[in-house]
Amino acid sequence: MARIWMMAAAAAVSLGAAAPAWSAPPAHIAAALADGSRPAEEVGRDAARKPGELLEWSAVQPGQKVADLVMGGGYFTRILSAAVGPKGHVYAYQPEEFIKFQASYGENQKKVAGAYANVTPITSTFADLDLPDSLDLVLTVQNYHDFHLTPFPKDTAQKVNAEVFKSLKPGGLYVIVDHVALPGSGLGAAMKVHRIDPSIVKAEVEAAGFKFEGENALLKDAADPHTANVFDPAIRGKTDQFVYKFRKPK
Repeated sequence: MARIWMMAAAAAVSLGAAAPAWSAPPAHIAAALADGSRPAEEVGRDAARKPGELLEWSAVQPGQKVADLVMGGGYFTRILSAAVGPKGHVYAYQPEEFIKFQASYGENQKKVAGAYANVTPITSTFADLDLPDSLDLVLTVQNYHDFHLTPFPKDTAQKVNAEVFKSLKPGGLYVIVDHVALPGSGLGAAMKVHRIDPSIVKAEVEAAGFKFEGENALLKDAADPHTANVFDPAIRGKTDQFVYKFRKPK
């Protein structure tokens, strides 16, 4: 079933069609979503964030080594932990810059890492990011635009992408989800509205050596005007988001 769904999804993306309805999740992902230790408020976001579909499309399997790049409150860290299982491992990265800005980022990281035996916290500045080698997947959700916030050095995205490339095993995946900015809006959209033009992301990640594998229409929303700040209550949780998959060549 999973293989059929993924082939159909790939065909839909290549044709520019909407993503197909999700039928049945693989057992390990279904179990991860049903994990009773997940906070109720996070479970309530599943309908909008579609984590099961995203992790299946990202080829998450038991036993894998994966990184949640900028874990935030730990929403995806928790799901990944259960999905890769006791023989797998999750590295939950929280930037020092974020922790200094808001202490709860550090508190969330400690709480999640302490609750899951297969989660290792990583904390450093973006510039000093050092992920473990031979990762199967690096996932970053709604955070790529942060690499271009004005307080950070202009080469932050370049350095982060280079580290991700180094740390993934040959054939490993780099999956990026973020809020869509207007075409041609430039890097200023990252600071102004916390969005990014997908074409910028594609160009930067390919420049790091990755091969673009495709886009999933999973989180598309045509009603988003792409001009509002993503934290605006009128649009928050309802933004148009791109879902890109890149592969490190073998």
